[in-house]
Amino acid sequence: MEIKDDRELVAIMLKEPEKGFRSLMAKYKEALYWHIRRLVVAYEDAQDATQEAFVRIFRSLSNFKGEYSFRSWVYRIATNEALRILDQRRDGRISLDDSPTELNSMPTDEYVDYSDLETGKLQQAILTLSTKQQLAFNLRYYNELGYDEIAAIIDSTTDSAKSNYHIAKEKIIKYMNLNS
Repeated sequence: MEIKDDRELVAIMLKEPEKGFRSLMAKYKEALYWHIRRLVVAYEDAQDATQEAFVRIFRSLSNFKGEYSFRSWVYRIATNEALRILDQRRDGRISLDDSPTELNSMPTDEYVDYSDLETGKLQQAILTLSTKQQLAFNLRYYNELGYDEIAAIIDSTTDSAKSNYHIAKEKIIKYMNLNS
């Protein structure tokens, strides 16, 4: 049985928790993993944060009030888990003051090959952004979410989400042009 929408998913999670959890994982696992991975970069951190996000989503289901869409609520929990990991690992962030040679020190693993110059430069450019700009850019560019939904996830206004996205985009373009 395929779950058609998030309302049905929430109902199943409440009625049949085991089946609901499997359905939640099936629907959101890949998207949330890559959302988190783009923020924390390291595979192990992304795995840990994704797993913890799903546990928190499941345990907090009774707190879902429907103020935002279920998807926004899920992404917000995942975002908070990613930010928690980042807070624990602050020393791994790249700033605008770092040398462009930092690109060569970015980790390559079986999932993302940062030795591909364009991919590496884009990831490095994204990592130079402020957290809200990074979130707005990733959620819009990679997840193709609307500004209202991004605002709900990052706890801001729609105008602020738009502004953060456009500032991020301009900074990324500038970074890519300077490092080409």
